[in-house]
Amino acid sequence: MTGQTLRLLSYNVQVGISTRRPHHYVTHSWKHLIPHNQRLQNLEKVAELIRGYDIIGLQEVDAGSIRSNYINLVEYLAYQGGFPYWYHQVNRNLGRFAQHSNGLLSHFHPAEVSDINLPTIIPGRNAILARFGSRENSLAVIVMHLSLGTRARNKQLSHISEIINYHKHAIVMGDMNCKLDSKEMRQMFCNTDLCAPKEEIFTFPSWRPKHHIDHILVTPELEIKEAKVLSPPCSDHLPIMMEISVPDDIELTRRAA
Repeated sequence: MTGQTLRLLSYNVQVGISTRRPHHYVTHSWKHLIPHNQRLQNLEKVAELIRGYDIIGLQEVDAGSIRSNYINLVEYLAYQGGFPYWYHQVNRNLGRFAQHSNGLLSHFHPAEVSDINLPTIIPGRNAILARFGSRENSLAVIVMHLSLGTRARNKQLSHISEIINYHKHAIVMGDMNCKLDSKEMRQMFCNTDLCAPKEEIFTFPSWRPKHHIDHILVTPELEIKEAKVLSPPCSDHLPIMMEISVPDDIELTRRAA
């Protein structure tokens, strides 16, 4: 199969907190609430890591609050990583105390970006839908961070499945909080044509990864050329990358930063 090569990456950055041991969830918990000097230093490492990729999905970022020194972390990573196009989605707005968000970074100009409201009992779980290319030949990219509860995830993936089926070419990426063989993921694969890498990719916890809960999934005509986990300990998750081949009739407009 011939086509354009596209490099994707999905990363739960844990608002710039470098968690390397289980006890850090307790000893570093204050970093979720107030600013600290190491946050931006850690995110500079993240920016260096993601620089060579085309489209990035981010989870657990902050859109600007006390804990981030009122810096929009998606915008910060876009600037530091050299991405001309970025979008943030606030999922849980706690005012000046926290702006829990998802993010999208891209070297390609999106034709359209919108929010997907996911079904959930407790507000705070949504997804980003970006469309690249023309309306006739487009590439849809969905970035999401799903709930911890199985029942909620099942409803959310069911809703996402309906959206995916409107698009011939689609990429789904994010922290899905469930494994590929979970009941809700199996149901999604039954309801869509999405494909996963053949090998399991363990991303959590970053210091001893044994859970496969971060995923990049694609529709069949987007050929998977490579998929693997990257290893820098900048979060409690490891980033997952994928290189795919995209049909030539999808026009992707790139602009140098």
